[in-house]
Amino acid sequence: MHGNGVLNHREALNKMLNNKIKRGYENLETIVHTDQGTVYSSVSFNNMFNSYNVTRSMSRAGTPTDNPVIESKNGWMKKEMHIDFDKNNYNTVQEFIDDVVWDNNNYRPSFALQYKNPVEYRTQLGFK
Repeated sequence: MHGNGVLNHREALNKMLNNKIKRGYENLETIVHTDQGTVYSSVSFNNMFNSYNVTRSMSRAGTPTDNPVIESKNGWMKKEMHIDFDKNNYNTVQEFIDDVVWDNNNYRPSFALQYKNPVEYRTQLGFK
């Protein structure tokens, strides 16, 4: 979604981290889990983490079981994207991804969240 270059990924990471600060979560730990791709293992990309409260999580090459929770979530989200959304109705990939994420956060109840969706659960806990 961000292209293949390190600069594109740095820009996306910077945007995400600045959004975290804007939403008032500056002091909360963030975990970023990635694979062993060239971009994610670059010195330039990794130096950005030094300025924020971020824990780096990286799978070992060829071992998606290093973070089974994320791998599982990504797997079922990809499956639902093909079943529940018509990707041909979107002008850009960004619009499509935004719609999938919005749907997941606002409509999809979760057993782990007492059958609430993530927005309901966070609101109940007093988060913005």
